[in-house]
Amino acid sequence: MQQRSRATAIADPTWFADGVQPDHDAHASPGGLKKPGGGWVIKDVTKQGAGGAATVEALGKLYQRRYRTFVRVAEAIVGDPDLAHDAVQEAFARAIRSRLDYRGDGSFEGWVWRIVVNAARNARRDRPPAHLPLQDVAGEAERANGRPTHGHVRALVAALPERQRLVLFLRYYADLDYRQIAEALAIEPGTVGATLNHAHAAIRRAIEEVPR
Repeated sequence: MQQRSRATAIADPTWFADGVQPDHDAHASPGGLKKPGGGWVIKDVTKQGAGGAATVEALGKLYQRRYRTFVRVAEAIVGDPDLAHDAVQEAFARAIRSRLDYRGDGSFEGWVWRIVVNAARNARRDRPPAHLPLQDVAGEAERANGRPTHGHVRALVAALPERQRLVLFLRYYADLDYRQIAEALAIEPGTVGATLNHAHAAIRRAIEEVPR
């Protein structure tokens, strides 16, 4: 899939359909997609096909509405804005390729979030950040006169186990509810609440251990 700049992606949310062949089934109207200048763009595709499958149009509208939030969460996971943008592009390319796999079990946005999170996690594995253990981060805060700065808090979050980080990002960056987070991470809603509590407790302990 052709990569484009973030500005282009925001201005033209149909870009991600480039290279997608027209649907030849009940999910597309007869004129489905058209191809000006070599790229397929959305023309007239129904929102939902038989069995609740996702469509290119539905993905396009979600991309347009939530692009900045997708990138914000991806950047929190990856630690790099350009890689985050690429991860979101790759995620929507995957969503288009597998759109017939969505059958309405759970929310459509939750299904897309799972793809975005997985793409960002894969990008992060290719570029592992240098994370400090919690006790080392607390030591850094101690050297800053015992007052954890915004940077120290971010480092504390980065030092948490992956699931705790992902739940925090989806809850506070994407403003997803427990059910949506559970769908995105393939866990139970009760596990989301417990994971949030563990993350909050770990951060509180690390901050409280810093001498005043």
